Amino acid sequence: MASDTAAEHIKQLQAEIAQLKRENANLTALNRRAEEKLFAALDGNGLCLWEQHIPSGNLTIFNMRWGELLGFSREELAAHIDSWKSKLHPEDKEWVIKAFEDHVNGKADYYQVVHRMLHKDGSITWVSDRGRIVERLPDGTPLRMMGSHIDITQEKRYELDLSLLAHSDPLTNLMNRQAIAKAFDESLQLGIYGALLFIDLDGFKSLNDHYGHKFGDSLLMHVAHTLVSHSGEQAKIARLGGDEFVILLPSSETESLAMLAQSLLDVYRQKFLLEGCEVEIGLSIGIDIYGDGDSFAESCDRADAAMYRVKHQGKHGYCFYQSSK
Repeated sequence: MASDTAAEHIKQLQAEIAQLKRENANLTALNRRAEEKLFAALDGNGLCLWEQHIPSGNLTIFNMRWGELLGFSREELAAHIDSWKSKLHPEDKEWVIKAFEDHVNGKADYYQVVHRMLHKDGSITWVSDRGRIVERLPDGTPLRMMGSHIDITQEKRYELDLSLLAHSDPLTNLMNRQAIAKAFDESLQLGIYGALLFIDLDGFKSLNDHYGHKFGDSLLMHVAHTLVSHSGEQAKIARLGGDEFVILLPSSETESLAMLAQSLLDVYRQKFLLEGCEVEIGLSIGIDIYGDGDSFAESCDRADAAMYRVKHQGKHGYCFYQSSK
């Protein structure tokens, strides 16, 4: 009788164990599917979940391999807070670390920043990072911090591209009228005065009509490249539209301005080949020296007037604006 009772008890326990195993297997499968769904959603957004063990500095990323965001393997980049700090962009490093430490030290409710990191290939990765303390020791010392980390490089590039389009000429990548006018105003606000060169191409319309707009675009890009290569790093250069260009220089020395204008004229003194065609074109350059109280429109008008004097005197030359007063 006792043996039958023991056998029955063992059988019951085995049945309970089997049931527990089935339940555990079901829970494991449900957990695995939940993780798959979560990680698929996170990966689709380029977002990863991270955890830091604060006393040791060790980091864990749950839904991707550590270092993958920056192109590194686990062997190349240790999963540690110091590795993270070493890949912060030099211009962002100080304030990002301060934001992180302010939260750890209780000075901020959470850690949240948008910053740059250095990719293995030398490029810049933009990230949006957010985290907060989730566990503390009995004495209040921070133990664990969890957060999210999302790659927003594409969004930032799109944002920068939109900004570039708003302030540059799409054909030549020079500044547009709005951008050069803003640069003019900013220079005056800083007390920096100088010269504005207004350049109009001689013979462009006939070439554009004869060879077509595509050739005309190539010619405009050739001129833009010439202006950039000859004007120096301090110059601000814009295409106002059509075949009109403007150069702003923080210099009022007539001798150096005349040398620049002459160097530009010399480039187009002779015919040259462009896309297999022999091209002859000239530059008419008007120069205005501006100062306190001037506006971009006023300086442009004066330089334009000087440029038209060159046109009337035979083209392909330069002239400084002189008041008729």
